Amino acid sequence: MSKATTLPAAPVTRSARTPDFTFGKLLPLLIFFAVALIFPFLPFGDRREFLLQIGFFTLVAGTMALSWDILARSGQVSLAHAAFYGLGAYSYALLMKAGLPWLAAMPLAALIAGLFSLLLGMVTMRLSGMYFAIATLAFTEVVRTVIQNLPESVAGGATGILVPALLGGNSRQQYFFALLVLLLTVGVSLAVRLTRLHHAFAAIRQGEETARVLGVSVVRYKLLAFFISSVLAALAGVLYAGKTFFLNPLETFSLANSIAPLTTSIFGGLYTTLGPVLGATVLRIAEELLHNIVKNGYLVVYGLVLILSILWLPRGVIGLLRRGRHGGDL
Repeated sequence: MSKATTLPAAPVTRSARTPDFTFGKLLPLLIFFAVALIFPFLPFGDRREFLLQIGFFTLVAGTMALSWDILARSGQVSLAHAAFYGLGAYSYALLMKAGLPWLAAMPLAALIAGLFSLLLGMVTMRLSGMYFAIATLAFTEVVRTVIQNLPESVAGGATGILVPALLGGNSRQQYFFALLVLLLTVGVSLAVRLTRLHHAFAAIRQGEETARVLGVSVVRYKLLAFFISSVLAALAGVLYAGKTFFLNPLETFSLANSIAPLTTSIFGGLYTTLGPVLGATVLRIAEELLHNIVKNGYLVVYGLVLILSILWLPRGVIGLLRRGRHGGDL
């Protein structure tokens, strides 16, 4: 119960111990953001609003996946991301209802989710692997039940609650704001990768006893990983709330919101910054293509493609692109 973890440990290579930062390693991310910047200006015609919406939710999925990956780097396989996502969304809705401007409500909502994550982290500190995952899943259910049973005049109960449209409902501005949040998440991920946090998280992932021997404060770094990850997931929840104008507990705290970041990160490439972002983009495009080709039951085909991809690409899309080279990914 103290050492087991369901995620593969990254090979300890020279490049894994040293970030060996070069500008060239940032090039794929720069290309991604350059394409994302010009995307809303492409001539989509009548499908412009639809494609902007797909682009928006792809960016939200990228933010969620990367936030989950940051936590996974410390060896914690969380199923509580739906809770942080939902706490961010509901906190934002309630703060807006209380009359706060959205620019104040958004960071406050993220902070509230971060504080809850610290509580959860302290309670589950001695757990790991399957036991930790089950505890975080139970936390999500507890939060959903509490929100659902609040008086309807407060949080809408099981029926749900209306949320003011983000940025007046302007699709292009919403898209660019989601892109800004993803850019912030990428910046945080790179900061983790290129500082001593990377070494501390990697040491904890290899084994807590080993990390303690190396002088790493396991409790402090695990809580820090939880806090960073939950704040970013909550920001994704705020984007969701402001885009859909409506929240209900069943959809907002759905288990899918915990599973999707996990599978996206594994598909794209664990413990990297580009991997989860790339994974979210590829999976979203694949989902839309399958939806158009296989009208009925496309989710079954999508699931099979995802399972086979994960089985045949143990290092994800990033591993495929790097053609057998190990370590050194940002």
